[in-house]
Amino acid sequence: MGKLTTHVLDTAHGKPAAGVAIELYGIAVGARLLLVRATTNADGRCDAPLLADYKLQAGVYELDFHIGDYFAAQGLVLPQPRFLDLVTLRIGVHDASAHYHVPLLASPYAYSTYRGS
Repeated sequence: MGKLTTHVLDTAHGKPAAGVAIELYGIAVGARLLLVRATTNADGRCDAPLLADYKLQAGVYELDFHIGDYFAAQGLVLPQPRFLDLVTLRIGVHDASAHYHVPLLASPYAYSTYRGS
């Protein structure tokens, strides 16, 4: 069965981003339904898949990464309002039997993502 996983890398410090709060939402007819709340561990990953097996369905999802709070907790002095605060990634799952890995590489001023393996 399929699964949805993520991890966060702190590109400003060159390390995994531990302690990043993440919410996963299912999107249906324009509405957001909160499915999961998680926090990254010392390796920048969640301890378990965000969704796995029958819980992962074909459809549209949004991942909210609280990256501004993470960088503030690292002791960085950030301007207010923060340039990047909440990073939202909208992804589509077409094959619920596949592994969807969504890494976030972030600094206080830039981010990138891709479909990993």
